[in-house]
Amino acid sequence: MSDEIRRLSEELAREPSSLVFVQLGEALRRGRQPDLALQVARRGLERHPHHPAAHDLLARVHVDRGELQDALDEWSVVLAVAPEHAGAHRGMGYVLFKQGRLEEAEQQLAAAARADGTDAGAGTALRMVRRMLRYTSSAPVQAAPAGERMADAQQRVQEEARCLFAEALGDADQTALLLDGHGLVLAGAYVTSDGAEVAQEIGAALAGAREEITRVTQHLHLGAWTTLVAETSVATIAMAPVMTDSLVLAAAARSVPLGLVRRLLDRCARRATAWLTEDP
Repeated sequence: MSDEIRRLSEELAREPSSLVFVQLGEALRRGRQPDLALQVARRGLERHPHHPAAHDLLARVHVDRGELQDALDEWSVVLAVAPEHAGAHRGMGYVLFKQGRLEEAEQQLAAAARADGTDAGAGTALRMVRRMLRYTSSAPVQAAPAGERMADAQQRVQEEARCLFAEALGDADQTALLLDGHGLVLAGAYVTSDGAEVAQEIGAALAGAREEITRVTQHLHLGAWTTLVAETSVATIAMAPVMTDSLVLAAAARSVPLGLVRRLLDRCARRATAWLTEDP
């Protein structure tokens, strides 16, 4: 048990009616303990049945557990109480996007962006959805049934995203990923030496990494960070912030000179920025 979870648990035990259960549930989510987070959220809602943050927490726990319809139901409750709740709009947008309901996803993500102009993650997701809508409504596939158009659009966007860094990477033993602030893989691929695709696992492990690196550099009075390089026994990993919410990761074999890894990271960061900001 982490120190944070222990501290929050003790605080909630001392005062069961405290709203600290929201923080505890979120800490459990980040600690990959969704079942415990679910229990905490439900017990908290028994005492605070109309609290928007509690329903928002429960919705995000449902997403972690793959219970997408339950998550949508909880976010609907949030919006009934707090119509401008940016997190609920953003969460619904993500779920609707995963379900292929692009028009509805666009509406929710646009509402999230209006409610919180600083939410770069919602803006990034909105551009992705609009890019898919552009493909869906393109002339060559208009004659196809809606389901086929959606599948075609999704495949085209996924391929575009997967190959985003192909030109920068070339044929060398190196790879790159673009992640949003929540660890969602937006573009790129990460294939291990034995052929396993581990991009999603890496994204999940790096969820919140940009925020944590920023916190550490600020604590040490190092100024704004631009690059972080880590040399491991098997690879060199380099990361850089992109725009206000995203993160680019480049990895290369240890045999690749560090200067070349830095150049690769710079090229990938420029490509990611251009892709995220281009008119969808």
